[in-house]
Amino acid sequence: MTTFRRTDTDRPGTVSAHRASSAARRAALLAGVALLSVLTACGTDTPSGSPKSLSGTAEPASGDSTTAPGSSDPSESGASAAPDDTAAGTPTDAASASATASSGNAATASSRCHTSELRASVGRNDPGAGQENFPIVLTNRSGRTCTVRGYPGAAFVDSSGKQLGPDPKRSTDSVTTVKLGPGQSAWAGLSFSNPEISGARTATPASLVVTPPDEKDSLTVKWTQGEVPVSGNSSSVRLSVVRVGSGA
Repeated sequence: MTTFRRTDTDRPGTVSAHRASSAARRAALLAGVALLSVLTACGTDTPSGSPKSLSGTAEPASGDSTTAPGSSDPSESGASAAPDDTAAGTPTDAASASATASSGNAATASSRCHTSELRASVGRNDPGAGQENFPIVLTNRSGRTCTVRGYPGAAFVDSSGKQLGPDPKRSTDSVTTVKLGPGQSAWAGLSFSNPEISGARTATPASLVVTPPDEKDSLTVKWTQGEVPVSGNSSSVRLSVVRVGSGA
């Protein structure tokens, strides 16, 4: 008696499942072939309408007033740009300091009393302890207020204008600025030892030449006070700084 062995492919349902699976594989293969054909026909170039990737930093196009990507618009964020002092023409501290100093120097120069605005005279002698003391007076004869500061120049001269004796020595007084309104005066002290006591060689000047502080032009005053020391022992003539008043 012949015996038949039944395999799994002979089972009902198994054959049907196998056939369905084979059919699905063939359908998928045909779909892939069809898609490949379409792509081959279209080519591999990127469509002209698609964006291209460029290297570099993005910037607005020329004439584009919009804000560049990644930056903020101060008008929208409420932030304001810091003012540029240089561009606005605001002077720096150094420039401002330089302009102030120049202005101050100009004001000082313009307020100084010039020789042409002054009159010089010699006041009365105030002797004491073997000393002869004369005030040299400078009077403002202009119509403006001006200033004098420091030491005047002084020299005894003969009738030909030749200087007699050395220049006076300056005292060690503190220097101050004296403001002179129209008609007001300042004075500096001129002193020397009495020649009869000191034994110095003497001469009788014709004039005293006075140069106001910080000026080059001089004023000439007639000298009527007799002999003055011009050389020898204790022949020095001393001069003090200008101060307020006439020295009387």
